[in-house]
Amino acid sequence: MAENIWDKFDEAVDTEGLAKDVKEAAENGGEYVEVPHGDYEVSVQKLELTASKKGDPMVTIWFKVLAGEYEGSLIFMNQVVTKGFQIHIVNELLRSMDTGIDIEFVTYRQYGNLLMDVAEAIDGNLEFALSYKEGKKGFSTYEITEVFEVGE
Repeated sequence: MAENIWDKFDEAVDTEGLAKDVKEAAENGGEYVEVPHGDYEVSVQKLELTASKKGDPMVTIWFKVLAGEYEGSLIFMNQVVTKGFQIHIVNELLRSMDTGIDIEFVTYRQYGNLLMDVAEAIDGNLEFALSYKEGKKGFSTYEITEVFEVGE
């Protein structure tokens, strides 16, 4: 019997976390708040190689604001990685996270695994000062200005 498509979604998505997010959205009015450019203390909620709407390889990072007026809000970075300069942008950001992992692009499969390793190294261990600015042509820029080790 073929695997049910919903089973695939359940396996691919953190449904427990998603259910928690739904509950939080209901408690907070459920409105999406766009975080303005600025400097924020953040944690990384998601870091992965995925596909853009057009099907191009894309690095997605979700930064969760930890304090201040926008506490709990997310800042999204979506960088298509089909050109050298695009991969360089992501590599520099990953290197600034100071995980101790050698950041290098060889193949997309290797890069996807590398991003999983970086996410694992960050998870519960590191938080960051993020400078989130407007760059050239209206595109947002993301710079880690400080790394904080999270105490157990």
